Amino acid sequence: MSWFQIKAYLSYWGKKKYKQGDMISPSLAEELINHVFYEELPYYHYHLINDIRNDLLQSRKQIVVSDLGAGSKKFNDNKRSIRGLVKYNASPRKQGELIARLVSFFKPELIIELGTSLGIGSLYLALPNSKAQIHTIEGCKNLAEQAGINFQIAQAKNIKQHIGNFREILPVVLKNMDGVDMVYFDGHHDYLATMDYFQVCLPKAAPGAVFIFDDIYWSEGMAKAWQEITAHASVAVSFDLFRFGIVILNKEIKKQHYVLNWSWRG
Repeated sequence: MSWFQIKAYLSYWGKKKYKQGDMISPSLAEELINHVFYEELPYYHYHLINDIRNDLLQSRKQIVVSDLGAGSKKFNDNKRSIRGLVKYNASPRKQGELIARLVSFFKPELIIELGTSLGIGSLYLALPNSKAQIHTIEGCKNLAEQAGINFQIAQAKNIKQHIGNFREILPVVLKNMDGVDMVYFDGHHDYLATMDYFQVCLPKAAPGAVFIFDDIYWSEGMAKAWQEITAHASVAVSFDLFRFGIVILNKEIKKQHYVLNWSWRG
């Protein structure tokens, strides 16, 4: 962790947390906290994704990565091992499984992911609902090719890959959509980029759309972006899990913000 992340982590643990059973009045937030965030029953596809993750962790393969985002705090050059990318870049198991439960709960039909990497996060989005269409964007061709192999192994036929710069590809992907139901912002972790992609997605967001932001305390810029996003008029409900954040868009609902006592590790 950087010094900023250490301070942010200490601040996070100093905030009042909401846990299961804390809220009395029935609400969407209560249902999510009590029946989605803390659900421990395994879904059928968890094992498949874990098998793919474990195989990648054993890989000796190295690939050259062209990083179009905010760079890496773990790698000093562009030649990176598959196992290293899984260890440091892939969605952690517990975080991925929560995202999969959100997909099962909300049943989004159109999902966009910014940052495919090796495709682990994409599989958590795709496998819970085969009727959903996932559009995942990756700036690095070599990473996208490896992700494509993992999609074939998982037989995830509802994922469409796009390769290129987010700023160029995202508007093209959104252009022909009537409404996007879920967006996973999992790449280019800096303030300006995150706010830009958020603003680009907003006009296409379906009522009740769910936006997920990875690494919300990756830097001061990301923390600032998260603060501004949760304060945005379109955001009704927001959940701070430190490692990542979730917002639900609905101008008709009174704004609610929750800091959850939830560990992403595991």
